[in-house]
Amino acid sequence: MVTAAAAKVVLGSIAFGIFWILAVFPAVPFLPIGRTAGSLLGAMLMVIFRVIPPEEAYDAIDLPIIGLLFGTMVVSVFLEQADMFKHLGKLLSWKSRGGKDLLLRVCLVSSVSSSLFTNDTSCVVLTEFILKLARQNNLPPQPFLLALASSSNIGSAATPIGNPQNLVIAVQSGIPFGKFLVGLFPAVLVGSLLNAAILLFYFWKILSVEKDEEVASTVGEMVAEDDMTLHRFSPATMSHLPSLHSQPFGSTLPSLSGKFGSVSSVRGRAKSVDVDVQTPSSSGIESLRTSNVSKETAELAGTSQREKGVASKRVPKTYSYQSRSFRGESSVLSLDSEENVVERWKSMLWKACVYLVALGMLVSLLMGLNMSWAAIAAALALVVLDFKDACPCLEKVSYSLLIFFCGMFITMDGFNKTGIPSALWEFVEPYSCVDRASGIALLALVILLLSNVASNVPTVLLLGGRIAASAALISPEEETRAWLMLAWVSTVAGNLSLLGSAANLIVCEQARRVQYFAYNLSFFSHLRFGLPSTLVVTGIGLLLVRSY
Repeated sequence: MVTAAAAKVVLGSIAFGIFWILAVFPAVPFLPIGRTAGSLLGAMLMVIFRVIPPEEAYDAIDLPIIGLLFGTMVVSVFLEQADMFKHLGKLLSWKSRGGKDLLLRVCLVSSVSSSLFTNDTSCVVLTEFILKLARQNNLPPQPFLLALASSSNIGSAATPIGNPQNLVIAVQSGIPFGKFLVGLFPAVLVGSLLNAAILLFYFWKILSVEKDEEVASTVGEMVAEDDMTLHRFSPATMSHLPSLHSQPFGSTLPSLSGKFGSVSSVRGRAKSVDVDVQTPSSSGIESLRTSNVSKETAELAGTSQREKGVASKRVPKTYSYQSRSFRGESSVLSLDSEENVVERWKSMLWKACVYLVALGMLVSLLMGLNMSWAAIAAALALVVLDFKDACPCLEKVSYSLLIFFCGMFITMDGFNKTGIPSALWEFVEPYSCVDRASGIALLALVILLLSNVASNVPTVLLLGGRIAASAALISPEEETRAWLMLAWVSTVAGNLSLLGSAANLIVCEQARRVQYFAYNLSFFSHLRFGLPSTLVVTGIGLLLVRSY
């Protein structure tokens, strides 16, 4: 393809350069507006410079990808409110057997959760909990943070909903969910095991600290129960289940404490009455005996009988008062307990419905239904089942990410119209055939470098169609395999450096902002592990990618 006019090439390159700088370094001193605004600025400059007409700019936005991303976000929010990630936290800490065991569990949980709930979501929810778990077990946080970020990236490659670039590939290629999963699952499985082995090799010594298993498991369960509530997407004021999280326990405890206070006061009064009344029949007699020894036995006996008579008249009234009091309190307590039981059953039923809807969405995707509409339908089903104002839940969706994608689609389409990407691909294409080992190696190297320089989603948008078209000249099977290879390499490439994927940055920022035990994961500490892990995992995984 011949490049466009010189003015269009220059202006389009300037717009793309501004977008790239703000996307990779969102806090640049001369324009600290962030990634989302930088994406919109790049798109607007493409239109202002007339690189792309306004009508074509709207057409460049891939609505199926936006819909799929929105639907999966809403489903993830409801799953988080249904305590899905709290259960994942319990799985991490259940009967822990030391640092190495914890590291392997972090790798496993991160891989599985990222393939179902996207890697960014998993990193947002699990980072602070993993830091606390490492601190409670007197273990360094670095290996666990690296395990979370790298395993989330690798695991997210398994499904089309695991990360944003897979969404783009699945929609543009038309590969069904099941075929996508089957084609990449062997590579993801082996890659996750290799990544965990490299982590153990790097941090074997510092993870070999012996610790009492019982204490570790107890601490882990305590963290899982008490601290996982801190990892919700929204503030506590937006609690999803007021009946479970705030109302029954929060509202009834004060009233119960007041009731118990009244019960204790009644008991105190009754006890004082009993003592006053019953004492003359026992200790009162002794006092009479000691003080009035010189009195006659008949007078003492008469006094005793009179006091006993008084006691016998007053005591039944006290006991009847107590019984009426306890009957009233027990009836109130039974009503409160019945309400709590009902609310708990409602909460359990709602959580079961959330899990069933999420499972139904996955089954629909496996059956080959439209992925975007399946995700949106699942999201709307959960909104209806919630049976309340959906604004608090919809506010938790990352609309900034959706806007970033819209601006990026326009920017990438405008940069493609300059002809620069096509010219570069024409230079590389003869040496990157997917049916030769040397071609696959060169192609993987180009994708690795571009994914770390220009980020993985823009790389997929720039190279996806061209790589698939070149592979389609060989056979349809090779075309599918080329798409899957692009998904694998562009995803694992995120582990190369700290700037390679959004998941890495999320882990780094979350760990740095945690109160009391923050940890700064530096660029070079990540690169020292990420470079060998990425090269090994990428190379071995490419041998296992298949188009069935």
